Amino acid sequence: MITLKILGKSLRDNKRDTLLSVLFVALEVICECTLPFVMARLIDSSGVDVNSLVIYGVILVVLATVSLFCGIKSGKCAARAGAGYSANLRDDMFVAIQNYSFANIDKFSSSSLVTRMTTDITNIQNSFSIIIRIAVRVPLMMLFSIIMAFVISPSLAWIFLLCVPILGGIIVLIVSKATPTFSKVFARYDTLNNSVHENIKGIRVVKTYVREDYENKKFAASADAVTNDFVHGEKIVAWLTPSMNLFMYVCYIVISVLGAFIITGKLGWGVLTTGDLSSLITYGINILSSLMMFAMVLIMMTMSVASAKRIAEVLVEQSTLTSPENAVKEVDNGSVTFNNVSFRYSLSATNDVLSNINLQINSGETIGIIGGTGSSKTSLVNLISRLYDVTSGEVLVGNRNVKEYDLDTLRQKVSVVLQKNVLFSGTIEENLRWGDETATEEEMIDACKIAHADEYIKSFPKGYQTYLEEGGINLSGGQKQRLCIARALLRKPKIIIFDDSTSAVDTKTDALIRKGLKDSLPNTTKIIITQRISSVEEADKIVVLDKGEINGVGIHEELLKNNEIYRDINSTQTEGDNRNE
Repeated sequence: MITLKILGKSLRDNKRDTLLSVLFVALEVICECTLPFVMARLIDSSGVDVNSLVIYGVILVVLATVSLFCGIKSGKCAARAGAGYSANLRDDMFVAIQNYSFANIDKFSSSSLVTRMTTDITNIQNSFSIIIRIAVRVPLMMLFSIIMAFVISPSLAWIFLLCVPILGGIIVLIVSKATPTFSKVFARYDTLNNSVHENIKGIRVVKTYVREDYENKKFAASADAVTNDFVHGEKIVAWLTPSMNLFMYVCYIVISVLGAFIITGKLGWGVLTTGDLSSLITYGINILSSLMMFAMVLIMMTMSVASAKRIAEVLVEQSTLTSPENAVKEVDNGSVTFNNVSFRYSLSATNDVLSNINLQINSGETIGIIGGTGSSKTSLVNLISRLYDVTSGEVLVGNRNVKEYDLDTLRQKVSVVLQKNVLFSGTIEENLRWGDETATEEEMIDACKIAHADEYIKSFPKGYQTYLEEGGINLSGGQKQRLCIARALLRKPKIIIFDDSTSAVDTKTDALIRKGLKDSLPNTTKIIITQRISSVEEADKIVVLDKGEINGVGIHEELLKNNEIYRDINSTQTEGDNRNE
């Protein structure tokens, strides 16, 4: 019920079409159940009363026309409601994912989210369109057909009532056996989509290592698992149709034989005409076909419930990071303070990623952060823009706790150039406008000049209108990094963080970028995470991290004298440079 309540919120503007579909189905059922009764009167009056033939004929045509009209309208309304509902679900899921914190995103794999927004929602759409019609049609059709059967011949109508619970038991048994199999399929889809996602994303690595055969086998195994589950489920469901047909034919035979005896007077169970027998058989078909529809609805609902739960998991997930009431809407300056900060990615984790961090960064300073792999350099700066919350202690930006800020305001003023450069399909100009969609052409060029991207951009025939493929694959690593730096500069931030974002740039260009940042952004706090000591040796302050703790803080010369880790890194890189020479 909770899942239905969550998903029901996405119905919104499709309630009208849903209700209309139900209304038209009800009218269609009434017409279909009235038709056999009128047909019986027509058969019984055949060759007796011409006027009655005409009247009943006209009534049949009217009922059939109304039934056709209601069926068409019901189908159209159900299709609109289903498509609109699925569109709302996709929108709601996408909005929910956009509001997730990194901690929320870590709970779901990207392939799982894609499956939920495609396969699961498509399953819900198809089921919703059918169920809102059949779920109404089946009980109404059974109810009206049984009532009409008792009106015509109470003695024979009991046969249908005896068959219904038996067939219902068979349906429940078959569906209960098939349900677990169909429920497993969607977890298999996650594995299948993950295989596709990883392969396409890493296709260059796959080809470099000649692993096409391995990836083909991996995908085939996932595809076979999905196929096997479906085949197993369908084998169980395959028993449904012959079982239903068997009982249907048995009912026809029993009704026909007993009806014939009643008509000829050999069985004293009341009065029955030829037309009545014909309508009873029709009502029997309606009842038994309704049971078959009910079985298919149960199976469809089983699959839908699995999809619905997976979709509800995404919609109900609340972001671990939210803006407070009366949030601060202005960042005064670019100062950053860490007061006794400790951090772990989840409360269930046993060890802190960062421990006892105390650090003061003044507005406008250039700060270098250096340390070995796994020293939690990126985790440290993620706390500044509140991509994660501290486990204990506090982080201050502009002399205020980051938890006091409106999230959008804070992140607008803290630009991050990520370690992994992310560009989107579109022109260079469109990618730059991610930094500031209102930026003028002159502002874009200035930012690109500081990042030393303007020169190579203008070398392209279309300049800033050059189209980038997904991920910017038609640019080199260094070109992508410089474009991402320019994009971050367009935000005019109070704090700009470079997370190893010049690793693909040569040392000369790296030095020119740093000089451009120093000259053009004197009041902006610049935090540089790097593996190169040459990138931070002129910084106002260098922080050495080791295993999530601050091992040393100082300028280049001070750290060379009294910090062993920094001295070892410098020695290793100096020796490497000498060998290269």
